[in-house]
Amino acid sequence: MLYVRFPLSLRNVEDLLHERGVDVSHETVRLWWHRFGLMFANEIRKRRIEGLRTCHWKWQLDEVFVKINGERHYLWRAVDHEGEVLESFLTKAPR
Repeated sequence: MLYVRFPLSLRNVEDLLHERGVDVSHETVRLWWHRFGLMFANEIRKRRIEGLRTCHWKWQLDEVFVKINGERHYLWRAVDHEGEVLESFLTKAPR
């Protein structure tokens, strides 16, 4: 499930499992992904959709000043409670 949920390589998953006392090769993780990956991905997607239906879903708006080619701009980002960027928008800052 680590490989499905987080942007990790097969070798990263192998290292994480080794730290937890599970000794497997990255090839074993790949075989597990082919066998169980779709099931994990569907479960994650289902939980995420169910989470959107509850009142616990929150988002916030971030505003950051950035310089592009020496000019100041506003970068607006809508971020949900899991840290996922929902939308971003870039505008020129007034002088």
